[in-house]
Amino acid sequence: MATVTALRAKQAKAEAAARAQTAQARAKISELQTFVWVGLDKRGVKIKGEASSKNASLVKADLRKQGINPQTVKPKPKPLFGKGGSTIKTRDIAIFARQLATMMAAGVPMVQGFEIVAGGQKNQRMKDMLTSIKTDIEGGAALNEALAKHPVQFDELFVNLVKAGEASGVLDTILDTVATYKENIEAIKGKIKKAMFYPAASWRSRCSSLR
Repeated sequence: MATVTALRAKQAKAEAAARAQTAQARAKISELQTFVWVGLDKRGVKIKGEASSKNASLVKADLRKQGINPQTVKPKPKPLFGKGGSTIKTRDIAIFARQLATMMAAGVPMVQGFEIVAGGQKNQRMKDMLTSIKTDIEGGAALNEALAKHPVQFDELFVNLVKAGEASGVLDTILDTVATYKENIEAIKGKIKKAMFYPAASWRSRCSSLR
């Protein structure tokens, strides 16, 4: 019984920390606005994408730093009936990291890898996020910079590990390791939930038999 109590306390603490982190991330996101932009790269080729910032001027300045000449930058229109798709879960991120790692190890270019993974998504939210990240990469952003624009799905640890992988040339290995880590965390959460459920179910069964 003491073990179950300790597990409950540990889960409650983890959930509270997760809620606090999510609240902080949402607060940061709420300060930003999503803009859609069209610009010309160094070759004069027209490209487009999305960026989150406080205003259009900052978006233009950031684009110029990436060697892109901005043509138009305007706020992204909100969907009429809300954004479709289900919530992006930790398991979704783990699968994405594993798929991208496998393709990179096989020599598939990163942008093409994103296209393949996004194209296989049934969850519209996940597909839209991966497409947005791909667009940022095509615009000259590093993968860690593109991921950092989605702090709810990619926490600081994930982003920093990817940054280290890019710098050391072992990004595919890092992504595979992160995928394994997230899968293990989800497995532990599942075991904790089962451990909490069993005593409760056993107690209800005993109470029913005494009636």
